[in-house]
Amino acid sequence: MTSKQNIDVLLINPGSRRAVYQELGDSISAIEPPSLAGLFATYLRNKGLSVAIVDAPAGNLSPQGAAQVIRENYRPTLIVMVVYGFQPSASTQNMPAAGETCRALKAINPEYKIMMTGTHPAALPERTLREEAIDFVCDREGPETILLTTRALKSARPVFDAIPSLWYRREGLIVSNPPGPLMEDLDAEMPGVAWDLLPMEKYRAHNWHAFDNIHARQPYVSIHTSLGCPYKCSFCCINAPFGKSSYRMWSPDTVIREIDVLVSKYGVRNIKFVDEMFVLNRNHVLGICDRIIERGYDLNIWAYARVDTVKDEFLEKLRRAGFRWLALGIESGSKHVRDGVEKGRFGTTQILEVVRKIQDAGIYVIGNYIFGLPDDTHESMRETLDLAIEANCEFANFYSAMAYPGSALYRLAIEKGWELPKSWIGYSQHSYETLPLRTETLGAAEVLKFRDEAFTRYFTNPRYLDLVQRKFGPDVVQHVRDMTKIKLKRELYS
Repeated sequence: MTSKQNIDVLLINPGSRRAVYQELGDSISAIEPPSLAGLFATYLRNKGLSVAIVDAPAGNLSPQGAAQVIRENYRPTLIVMVVYGFQPSASTQNMPAAGETCRALKAINPEYKIMMTGTHPAALPERTLREEAIDFVCDREGPETILLTTRALKSARPVFDAIPSLWYRREGLIVSNPPGPLMEDLDAEMPGVAWDLLPMEKYRAHNWHAFDNIHARQPYVSIHTSLGCPYKCSFCCINAPFGKSSYRMWSPDTVIREIDVLVSKYGVRNIKFVDEMFVLNRNHVLGICDRIIERGYDLNIWAYARVDTVKDEFLEKLRRAGFRWLALGIESGSKHVRDGVEKGRFGTTQILEVVRKIQDAGIYVIGNYIFGLPDDTHESMRETLDLAIEANCEFANFYSAMAYPGSALYRLAIEKGWELPKSWIGYSQHSYETLPLRTETLGAAEVLKFRDEAFTRYFTNPRYLDLVQRKFGPDVVQHVRDMTKIKLKRELYS
């Protein structure tokens, strides 16, 4: 029988690929490493704590399965559910798995001490503590709060009232401590992910990320080069753990050291820069590119950008450094709708110009579009689909607008009394229970049905398939056709 490991902090990446993605989770969606949990692990190790990570999605573990793994292998002082999402604002969709895992753990051992941290818990700390089988919530970014809570638990008489950003119960009442400052020196405090604690062989890239070689989706990683976002798009909750719009960067030297490890030790080529906004700061972008180019690495990287942050001087360097894909938050074909959610001040002409400029530089484009923003009508959603078809990006993501906790849209929905999902899994874009936000004129079912039909229309469009044939070949054309045949089941309109 395997002996249990005494561990100070056990970090859990909760999730259920089937619940979140349905059949897409089997082979289409990415399996992403929990890079934030890995950063937290490095911070905690550097402070002298012992740390382990259980990655439920990578192991394809159910909540009960994850709880059993913990019961059989660990004696943790503190268990931390790191509830983040691997696409912007997608933390909430992992709450059902996180909550069920906590309940399973408490059933095994009521004495387990459990904390939740991440975007969703930070957005709704009191509700999270009240509703979930947990002892603590962190309402900011996490590392210091985890450290001090663990130290308190290891003391003879634990005291929690001086721990910043901590929510807990005292004599049956919910107590919250004032938030602490954001971490200032990312290079010193979290200089990389604890990759040795992760099952590196399990991770795979998004299907489109490997269109150049559809059979080489592994090895794969996602890394942060910055935290936060300076913009205030009303549909996004990404800044909830930071308490404000903010943007902090790791230095290019720290980033390249991380890439050096990934290439030399793990043979990684496929890399996602998971930053909410990578293509932004000139010195940051070009500094990282220059260092990758100096190394001569052959990488396949993708990153997020905005239409209004892509500069001509960036593109040549990005391509030479191995940035094969840029994801553009186009969102809507209607400027009126975009203005309503504070999404830039660019027009349709500029969108198309930037898409072509990126493609002409030899970089592929993922166009991200949202249907069902508050000012959307049938006409404006058709404008969005028409723009997507005209832009003809190498890939496109079609989302339904969601009132994610921590976003301005969530506050708007509450004010207007608009229906929200009954379960947190309803915030998953691809789940059976998906419930998008209604608009001023359209119901949720109308929005979702339009989104699903738009997906099929885009990926079966002959012009798009011709582009895929020319750029990626017949195997990828067949892959796209197979992907399009996977029909999501929807409770809302089935």
